[in-house]
Formats: sequence, C-alpha cells, structure tokens
Amino acid sequence: MSNKNELLDHNYDGIQEYDNPTPGWWHALFLATIAFSIPYFVIYEMNPDVPTLQDQVAIDEKASQAKVLAAIGDVKGDAAGVLSLIGQQKTRAIGDAIYKTNCLSCHGSKGEGLVGPNMTDEYFKNVKSLGEIIPLIQNGAAGGAMPAWKNRLNEKEIIIMAAYMAGLRGQNLPGPRGAEGVQIPPWSAEPTPDAPAPAARPAQPAVPTPAK
Repeated sequence: MSNKNELLDHNYDGIQEYDNPTPGWWHALFLATIAFSIPYFVIYEMNPDVPTLQDQVAIDEKASQAKVLAAIGDVKGDAAGVLSLIGQQKTRAIGDAIYKTNCLSCHGSKGEGLVGPNMTDEYFKNVKSLGEIIPLIQNGAAGGAMPAWKNRLNEKEIIIMAAYMAGLRGQNLPGPRGAEGVQIPPWSAEPTPDAPAPAARPAQPAVPTPAK
C-alpha cells in the first residue's frame, strides 16, 4: 500500500481534496468498541439480576459493614452502650460513612453546623444526656426539619451513629451558626437528674450596623 496521499478528482470551491484515510488502528479500535458494547448491553442493561460495578461496590461496602456490626455483638441501645462505642475505630468508619451520606448537608462536613446546629461544641438544643441521642436520631427533631431515621437505619446503625455524633463533641470547631441551646454535663452512662441546671449559652455581642 502506498503511503503517499493521492490527489482526488473532488474539487470544492476551488479546493482539491487529498485522499488521507483514517488509520487502520482507529478502525480496529472503533469496531472493538462496538463489539464490546453488544455483550455489555445484554449483560448489564437487559439483565436486572447482574449488578453494575457501582452496585458491586455498594454490596462490598454493605458486607464489610455487616462484619463490623456482627463483631460488636449485642450492644444495648442505651447510654452505656453508646458510651462503650465512642472512639472505637472499627465502628467509627461506619458512623463516618452514614454521616457523610445522610447528615453532612445539614451539619457540615465535620459536624461544625450548617443548616443544622454545631455538634462539636458543648451546647445542645435537643439533648441533655447521652441516652437522649438515640431517640433523637430515631424520631427526628424540630418538627421534621431533622428527619426520623428509624425506618432508614437499623438498630445497630443508629447506636453506632449516636456514638459517632457524641464523639464529635469537644472539638469546638467554628461554624456559621455559633453556639445554640444550653451547655450540658459531660457524657455519662448514667442520667444525672440531680446535676445543677445547665448554663445558658453566652449572649452574643451585638454587631453595630455601619451607617449607609
């Protein structure tokens, strides 16, 4: 085959055309793509029982979480059970995944608050003790502004999530909403009915409005 471009008889607006064909490797790649697409379409698009790559990743993540959930045993959904999981690396990864999927958009990427309140300081709006976090997650708050998760997460996932949320406390990350609610006692496995009344959040200094 000659490698020289051949001058064709085509002439458009005074421009004569050369015969410069597409390389053979390009045709081969194009045909291979078409050949690959046929079985791919049949297997992944026409057969609902075959998981896609994304589905398989989700399945693997669920399997990994199931192993961790089985490993923690029959942890109780009370303050003592939550306290026992705070800071544990094996459950923190699950809590972090649940948080990023469901909570990040309202509470910020690190719990510093966004639409929802800051969870890293010492002030809380809807809980006064560690044992109240699980019912809060289960039933939601603020008239549905925080949704109820009892029908979306299983019991162990809610307990792990409660421990993850409780573990964010004490970082005191700055957030756009500032401190909200009241300061409560440190986390404890036991309720503290005789504890002194929590301190109200400090008053925010007024910011003078510049003259226009």
